[in-house]
Amino acid sequence: MTARYGIAEWYGHDLLALTDLQRQSLADTALNGHERPCPFRGGSCTKPGGVCAMRPYTADGVHIDKPAGAPVIMCPNRFEQDGTLIRRLAEIVGFDPAAAMLAREVPFMVGMTGRPAGKVDLVIAAEHHGLRWYGLEIQAVYFSGPGMDSEFRHIGATAGSRPPFPSQTRRPDWRSSSAKRLAPQLQIKVPTMRRWGSKLAVAVDRPFFDAIGGPSANPSRDLDAGDVIWLVPEATPTGLRAEHWEVLTLEQSCEKLLAATPISRTDFEGQLRDRLQPMHPNGGIP
Repeated sequence: MTARYGIAEWYGHDLLALTDLQRQSLADTALNGHERPCPFRGGSCTKPGGVCAMRPYTADGVHIDKPAGAPVIMCPNRFEQDGTLIRRLAEIVGFDPAAAMLAREVPFMVGMTGRPAGKVDLVIAAEHHGLRWYGLEIQAVYFSGPGMDSEFRHIGATAGSRPPFPSQTRRPDWRSSSAKRLAPQLQIKVPTMRRWGSKLAVAVDRPFFDAIGGPSANPSRDLDAGDVIWLVPEATPTGLRAEHWEVLTLEQSCEKLLAATPISRTDFEGQLRDRLQPMHPNGGIP
């Protein structure tokens, strides 16, 4: 059986470290909407179902054998563990972390009604001959496939020392997360910030970054060389590790996010023929 994506971190807990009773308890919480604390941002968990990250697993019968890849972060709050990412950004831009200030969800655009129509996730700032600041957009990954309720029921109903192998196929939707979600955010916000003399930082995890091409051959860490500071943390059992970062122009960033290779015409038309059906007399598709 090929590897399937399943829960990696659930309400802040490593799935493989949970006991059978703990998994059943979390399944009950996820299915019935009980409150659980968020260990990364504080307060109650705001992610429906409480899945922080997913990863691929191989199977051993009906149970998980072992991980087959790194965790992929699904919840933006996961990026806030211990303030690691914010402190890293402060160091990169030359702020003293002890003196830096932080604001959340700062309005950036105004719609036709006059109300805020877009916000910057986080802004880090410091007083240094006036106010200096940098925006930070955090992008978790969307997944395609069946909703998670069936997986919660599957876990709750399957006893054993190890979690059950994922019951259905789900995959990271890199395209929706990058080209459809993150690229438009950069195209709208970065030019304005550039005119204002500031920059936008973007946080995506390592599997996301690898899916859009990975690190540059010669990564630049010159803040004057680009418009976007890419922060690329990794979720690990011991915490969030934020080692790789690089600076890219808006154009380079969008090229990474929008890159896609079309299939051949032969393959396209072959798949098209498989899907073609006679049209109804009223023009509809059956």
